[in-house]
Amino acid sequence: MSSVIEVKNLRKEFGKAVAVDGITFSVEEGTITGLLGPNGAGKTTTIQMLLDIITPTSGEVFVLGKHLREHREEILGQINFSSPYVSLPLNLKVIENLLTFARLYGVKNPRKKIEELAKFFEITDLLPKRTVTLSTGQITRVNLTKAMLNDPKLLLLDEPTASLDPDIADKTRKLLKQIQKERGITILYTSHNMAEIEELCERIIFLQKGRIVDDGTPQELVQKYGRKDLNEVFLHIARDNTR
Repeated sequence: MSSVIEVKNLRKEFGKAVAVDGITFSVEEGTITGLLGPNGAGKTTTIQMLLDIITPTSGEVFVLGKHLREHREEILGQINFSSPYVSLPLNLKVIENLLTFARLYGVKNPRKKIEELAKFFEITDLLPKRTVTLSTGQITRVNLTKAMLNDPKLLLLDEPTASLDPDIADKTRKLLKQIQKERGITILYTSHNMAEIEELCERIIFLQKGRIVDDGTPQELVQKYGRKDLNEVFLHIARDNTR
């Protein structure tokens, strides 16, 4: 397999604070990789650097085999992002929001593409509704629809099931697995739900205080730390003040 993401000695400082401290990792094509860690570990900052929203203090990012800074526009046209913490314009109808993003992404036949994705994500009935009237679960599905408009090769998901009830969260995970299987998309996934990570991710990268402290499959990490499950591994790493 080839690497879709390659990060080399990536560092981000905000004044005297170090958010990401020289991390190096890669993500293989067609996999779902979990990027885990407690609040403040550097997960969101790392994703923002992968999206070129913020500029690294030092280090390099390669996406789809090309240097992000040198091929920014080309790369960003082939990736996408979804997070419940990034809101869509609430005064617009769902269809208006999706058409706006489709035009930004340069999607051909945008209405046809939106109709296809709306059917897949079961939001066809939501298209004429104003975004402000939607539930959290509905907005999550709209955000995922938005994230698939440009047929991304890489999907960055920042806690996509946060605040969802168990039923909608389960449906969302099933949709993500279906997308990954049918389209071969590479997904980098953050979550604080360890059962979710065990279900979805083939590999996990653990961040703590801006550094990578471990890396492996869920099964390997559970066995390595001699714990019952990944949740106990997470707690052990998060509470280890020697790192």
